[in-house]
Formats: sequence, C-alpha cells, structure tokens
Amino acid sequence: MSDFKERIAAELTAARDRSTAYTDAEDDLLVTQHSPLMSPLVWDLAHVGNYEELWVLRQVGGITPLRPEIDELYDAFKHPRADRPSLPILGPVEARRYIEGVRGRVLDVLDTVDLHDPDPLRRQGFVFGLVIQHEHQHDETMLATLQLSGRPGLVRDGDLPPGGSGRAPGADEVFVPAGPFMMGTDTHPWAYDNERPAHRLDLPGYWIDRLPVGNRAYADFIEDGGYDDPRWWAPDGLRWLRRTRAFAPLFWTRDGDTWWRTRFGRTEPVPMDEPVQHVCWYEADAYARWAGRRLPTEAEWEKACGWDAEAGRSRTYPWGDDTPGPGTANLGHRAARPAPLGAFPAGASPCGAEQMIGDVWEWTGSWFLPHPGFHSFPYREYSEVFFGSQYRVLRGGSWASDPAVVRTTFRNWDRPARRQIFSGFRCARSASPEQSPVSAKHSTERPAERSSGRPAERG
Repeated sequence: MSDFKERIAAELTAARDRSTAYTDAEDDLLVTQHSPLMSPLVWDLAHVGNYEELWVLRQVGGITPLRPEIDELYDAFKHPRADRPSLPILGPVEARRYIEGVRGRVLDVLDTVDLHDPDPLRRQGFVFGLVIQHEHQHDETMLATLQLSGRPGLVRDGDLPPGGSGRAPGADEVFVPAGPFMMGTDTHPWAYDNERPAHRLDLPGYWIDRLPVGNRAYADFIEDGGYDDPRWWAPDGLRWLRRTRAFAPLFWTRDGDTWWRTRFGRTEPVPMDEPVQHVCWYEADAYARWAGRRLPTEAEWEKACGWDAEAGRSRTYPWGDDTPGPGTANLGHRAARPAPLGAFPAGASPCGAEQMIGDVWEWTGSWFLPHPGFHSFPYREYSEVFFGSQYRVLRGGSWASDPAVVRTTFRNWDRPARRQIFSGFRCARSASPEQSPVSAKHSTERPAERSSGRPAERG
C-alpha cells in the first residue's frame, strides 16, 4: 500500500476510534434522545457506517448493498432528528456489527482503488476524505449530545497550555489592510463543494479582534443588562430572547457573584480566561452591537485567518501549511474545553489574529450562500439545499473538531438560534477611510470601559 493509502487508512481508523469511544456506554444512554435537536447516539453510529457503504462500497467499489433495507432509516433528509427515536433503527450491538462489516470492505476497496483515476470520487482519494470528514463531524455532534445528556464521567478531559499574559495596550484588535485576496480553494483535494471555486474578492480595510470574545468580556455584557436591553437585539433575536427567556450562555447558572457552568455532567466556576462558547448567533450579534462592533463577514474572517499578502496566496492554516500541532491550535478533543485566551501565539495568522482555528466555532455575519461559480458535488444535499437566508456561517472549528476537518476555507453553518454547538465569536469593525491603523487602535473603546446604559456606535 502506498504512503498515501496508509495515511488514508490511519485517518479512517482515527475517526472510528473516536466514534467507538463516544459510544462506549450503557445502551440506555445510546438509545435515548437527550434533546429534540439531536439524534440518539446509536443513530449517529450506524449512520456513519451507512454513509461509508453508500459512497465507498457502492459508488466506488461497485459492491452489492449489504443492508439496503436500512438506507431510508439513515437518510438525514427524510427524517428530522426529533423523529429518529421512533424509527426501527439498529440497536447498539447490531449497529456496531454493521459498521465493522462495512469498514472491513472499505479497506479492501482502498487496497485496490486507483487514486490517480480521473474520476472525481477516486482522484486523490476524495471519496475517502468525504467519509473521514463526515465521521469526524458526527463525532463532534456526538460530543454535543453527550454534553446535553448531563451525565458525568463519559468524556475524557486533558491538559492545555496557559493563556497569554502581559499583552501591550491597544493589542486587542488587529488591522487587515484594504486590498484583494483569494477566497475559497481550487487545490485542497478533500475540500467540499461549498469551499470551491477560489475567487478574487476586494475588501476595504477593517479591524478584527485578535482573540475570540472571552467569558469575562461576555459576563460584562450580562452585568450591563445586555439580555434586558432591546437596543442590542435584532428583531428576530429579540423574539428568540423573549421566547426562550435566555439570560446567559447555555449551561451557565449563577450563584451569588459567581457564574457556574455545567460541562459534561460536572458543575464548575466559569473560567473567565476562556473563549465564551455555547452562544447562538443572536447572542453574538447582540454582544457585538453592545460593544460598538459587528460580527465579521465570512470573507473578512477568511482573509484575516489565512491570507498572506506578502506571498500573494492563502495559507492552509493561519500559521502556514504545516499540520496542526499542540503548539498551534486546540483541536481533536485534546481537552474537553476551549484553551485559555492567548494560549497559541505560534498559531497566529499573517495579520496577527490568534486562535482562529480550534477552541470554538466562530459565528460570522454572513448567510450561507454559494461561492460564484459553485458546482454541486457529489450530491446537492451536502451544501446546495442549505443555501439562503436560514443558516448563518461559522468558521474555524472547535476543540472538538478533528484536524482533518478544519482549514482556512472550511465552512460550517447552522440556524442562528442554535447554541448546543461549541460556538463562540469574535468582533470586527470597519475602518474609516481617513483613520490610520495607529490612531484607530488607541482610540478603541473596549466594552468594560463603556459607561452603563449608553448606546454603542456601530463600527
């Protein structure tokens, strides 16, 4: 087997090891629906195997279907998550047996397939990248389900580097100069259709937060009456706020002067030096308005993340093209939480923004829309059916995302009310034409410096 095929086999194994770890639990946990927003864990487990069977075994290997009678049960577009517990899905033992049988045959196909075949599914192992990324995405979904279950002892934790300290005054934002950049990709072999094609965009100059918004800054927003003041909320967000009666990020509670959070079944004080997570788009947008900022557009986010103006190209990751490592990003469930702010200076982007990859998915101000020249491949239901004004774009991956899934061009999307996902944000503001970077940086009014009750101006 070639080195590339060995790498694919290792990636397949890594994804399956995660799926196995997250479903190594009592059957009642696996078959229970812990939220109508999520599937039972056992549905996700069999679904990743069925997806592999459909694309690798049938489409590429030409193998006779193993379990054609279950295809409809695991079609995510025919059955909403809320309805899946009522389906006659495979039980835990049968689901494990099924996915093991599929995987053995997938490795047989990998042994014999020509990765230089011009067929787009075979070329450069695209179909294997498809199923690897798909399984890792469901692994992250499983983690969100395990968080919602509230049961302790199911998810491992780990160590993370300390946060940054001694930051210079005025270093809370970085400036991205006006000019063109290339958005999207034509070269990454496993990029999804919605990341393609690469196309030139010309953006005016803007400021973007060097780091994601942290828990301390978000607590300031709450303390200043952010959830009680309708000025900061878009109309849809205000309706969401009144309907849900939200008062803080999901899983936060308050006891006296202390904020607490529940994380995988255990309650702990909210670490004020971490990026805020489990906030929906409406909350992120309201905070940005309160702070006199806005959410960055998707294009602004991508340019700040990966555009190397000196080299005239986009990087695969903010720091370059080297695979993510322990010194550059918090990915792959290294620990079951975001890293402290400033923990990865070596992972900074060309403009100086940090922690754009890993830790928390970052909401942007953009709707999920196709790039110019978009072509659906290999099926419409991955991207095309979601385009429009119902889903907001998130970027960057989270601590629960595997490195195989994230890159500067990767696009995620969700409904603006969703906050069970590992989502956070950073803010941006436009630069006035007459404003120089130096004068703008030092004139910035930070949220904690605002006097209570005064409206903030949009940048």
